[in-house]
Amino acid sequence: MILEQKIYFWLLLIIPVLVLLFLGLSFWKVRAQRKFAQQAMLDHLIPDRSWFKPVLKLVTICVSIVFIVLALVNLKAGTKVQTVNREGVDIVFAVDVSKSMLAEDIAPNRLQKSQQLVTQIINNLGSDRVGLIAYAGSAVPQLPITTDYSSAKMFLQALNTDLISSQGTAIAEAIQLAESYYQEESEASKVLVIISDGEDHEGEAISMAEDAADNGVRIITIGVGTEKGGTIPIKRRGITQSFKKDRDGNTVITKLNTETLSEIAEAGNGTYIDGTITANAIEELQDELSGVDKVAFDSQQYADFASQYQWFLALGLLFLILEIFYSNRKTPWIKKLNLFNE
Repeated sequence: MILEQKIYFWLLLIIPVLVLLFLGLSFWKVRAQRKFAQQAMLDHLIPDRSWFKPVLKLVTICVSIVFIVLALVNLKAGTKVQTVNREGVDIVFAVDVSKSMLAEDIAPNRLQKSQQLVTQIINNLGSDRVGLIAYAGSAVPQLPITTDYSSAKMFLQALNTDLISSQGTAIAEAIQLAESYYQEESEASKVLVIISDGEDHEGEAISMAEDAADNGVRIITIGVGTEKGGTIPIKRRGITQSFKKDRDGNTVITKLNTETLSEIAEAGNGTYIDGTITANAIEELQDELSGVDKVAFDSQQYADFASQYQWFLALGLLFLILEIFYSNRKTPWIKKLNLFNE
């Protein structure tokens, strides 16, 4: 299912406004009628008045609005599924979520910059498959290899520095986990993109990168942050309360470690990319990927989507027409049945 024009959902706010107007008008009518005559006299003067019909008219109008809004949103449904031959590369993104990624030496902060970078990279991909890993003191799988870019971006935006309790930058573990993502029987080229500030580096990342390269994995590192560095804010409800300090009480200054990231990329038969300017980083990565052999693979997807607005529009107009034929008087044959105790 695809919702083409979601902005029209805001029109549903008309419904609570109508309900409030209806309640206000009804309250005003009751007060005005009580000033005019007693209830028994009113029942005698207007015996055919229906208390149920105005409510029914309101409900009918609200239902009509819902269907008309759904028509404007233009819901599209897949009409058939077919196997589409796709050609691409298997790319795994390993994103650093350690506390140092909260530093704001690069706007808005290193982690959000990383999320923006990966999102833009995914937006510029053609038919490549992507996977996602988060790592700090350890590496945690987030999304296996898939062609579902929407899910990839959803999991990407959910990354935060509280995801992994152990702190550090376990790049070696992230590389090892990434290798398990690639299917052994697949002939697709394997690329691992590591996004990090490279600080607090732990483990045998360089030797692990060499082993991965021997297994056909090409490692590209993207550095986020500045060599000048920045403090790590501690926030509460979005407001900075203090800054992270070391055991001696000194404010911690975290800096981009380009040397480590460059060495890992070189060992992994790849390259290091400066992630400061998003457009430049994406262009460099695309240049790197263009030199990677693409392999054909099959992927099932909805190949054709058809608009369904006409059904919702028809129902909306039907309920609108029904409302026109309602009167505020009691229906004679229903009056005899007294279904609503009127």
